[in-house]
Amino acid sequence: MTTPELSIAEQAARAASSILTRYYREGVEMRSKDVSNLVSDADVEAERAIVEVIRRAFPGHEVLGEEVHQGDVEAEHLWVVDPLDGTNNFAHKIPHFAVSIAYYHKGEAQCGIIVNPIREEWHIAVKGQGAFQNGRKVRVSEHAHLNEVIVGLGFYYDRGAMMEATLGALGDLKRSHIHGSRRFGTASLDLCMVGMGMFGAYFEYELSPWDFAAGRLFVEEAGGKVTTCMGNPVTLKKSSLLASNGRLHDQVLAIVSKHSIGEPGTYDK
Repeated sequence: MTTPELSIAEQAARAASSILTRYYREGVEMRSKDVSNLVSDADVEAERAIVEVIRRAFPGHEVLGEEVHQGDVEAEHLWVVDPLDGTNNFAHKIPHFAVSIAYYHKGEAQCGIIVNPIREEWHIAVKGQGAFQNGRKVRVSEHAHLNEVIVGLGFYYDRGAMMEATLGALGDLKRSHIHGSRRFGTASLDLCMVGMGMFGAYFEYELSPWDFAAGRLFVEEAGGKVTTCMGNPVTLKKSSLLASNGRLHDQVLAIVSKHSIGEPGTYDK
């Protein structure tokens, strides 16, 4: 299972992982973009390393990244990268964060890599070839009822209406007798947990494209389904996101769509 783009994605992920591991062990000063939204030299340096690897191999490709690079999402060849997903975990020495890299051709995901460098967990998906963790092919769960699963969720940085919407949806999911809920703070790895059958579903009312570009493909290649929280197709724009094993999608969608107060950009901040 390899393509030229996947090979470059692996090289880029290794370069970024090395940087993050060094900063994680030696320490780094965190700066605040906004309340609970942090950034550090680790993020910026890791993104720079990723882009250098990509540009060396594909100088004409666009790159859309969280920190610096704002490539054209309409480009024929587009890389969507998050050099450090789970920055708050990283800042607090919680070893649950990831490098996420995806390659899109004409708006369609072709391959994606999500790696937790501390635990050396590599999640790889290639369009039409499946989803793999450390070389082992994975599948979503077969559960068809909410009372059989754990549901993952995320909170964006908003502490107002969006937070209340998330809590409302969580309450209804609990009343639907899910086994439990988990909020680990790294959307890309949460999506991998859907793809590996750990979560029956995962939702968040606002994510940026670099948060889900690779994870979305991982879920789909593992046999799952991904839409917005209103049931619409997901594009490479800021979006709500619902990922599931497919069988549970309509059940979870009925709950999260009821509590949604609009797609990102319409919330009262």
